[in-house]
Amino acid sequence: MKLLRVGTAGAERPALLDRDGTLRDLSGIVPDIDGDLLADASALARVRAAAASPGVLPALDATGLRIGPPLGRIGKIVCIGLNYHDHAAEAGAEIPAEPILFFKAPDTVVGPDDTVLVPRGSRKTDWEVELAVVIGRTARYLETAEQGLAHIAGYATAHDVSEREYQIERGGTWDKGKNCETFNPLGPWLVTADEVPDPQALPLRLWVNGELRQDGTTAEQIFPVGEVVRYVSHFMTLYPGDVINTGTPAGVAMGQPEPKPYLRAGDVVELEVEGLGRQRQQLKAA
Repeated sequence: MKLLRVGTAGAERPALLDRDGTLRDLSGIVPDIDGDLLADASALARVRAAAASPGVLPALDATGLRIGPPLGRIGKIVCIGLNYHDHAAEAGAEIPAEPILFFKAPDTVVGPDDTVLVPRGSRKTDWEVELAVVIGRTARYLETAEQGLAHIAGYATAHDVSEREYQIERGGTWDKGKNCETFNPLGPWLVTADEVPDPQALPLRLWVNGELRQDGTTAEQIFPVGEVVRYVSHFMTLYPGDVINTGTPAGVAMGQPEPKPYLRAGDVVELEVEGLGRQRQQLKAA
């Protein structure tokens, strides 16, 4: 299923994109798309049954309707740094022996087409297209990558916007360059795991002002998706509704020759993970 949330920010309602591309209202079936729903097999079964029954779910007019983040009440966002062979190479970094973890606050999440704000004083705002994993079952001390995959409810397109000066040059942890407001557009859809048979075979692309900047594949990941979930579960408990951003391929601004083409107000970024939907953001000054 392709689950999503539509409406004004803070007042989104649950919806579903059916196989014919029609937007369907789920608000009569479930209150929201969130961790509670993803952990409730009977509620998900009701959604599937309604989706398969003609006339049960009313159609929504998508004209002018904002698409919000496809997941509400996100618990935590765990991010994996330097998780693509080609990205590590362009950064001049050694291949990490273990996954690099950092966090983004849930309040960085916005809709896939919402405005992204360039922080005040920023000189090095950068782009990163990523595959996001949404947890559907509580994960603690998982033993295998296969178990990691079994705890995933679905997948989404994510934009891990980053301010490189704040991240690298201002001391401390990476988190300063990762948690500016609007720095995690998510969606448009949460695609359930049954529709993604191999998360290591997904092309990812990103364009800036119409120019292709990133063109990669999750096959390049150093630590594949199931192993990432397994690994993280040994350092923290993962709950339904938690998100993991699994890293970005080569092509970020930081990896380009000087003068590096960092983002500025007025730029337009478009990105997609194949099968998971496309995003478009115009940047504005904070």
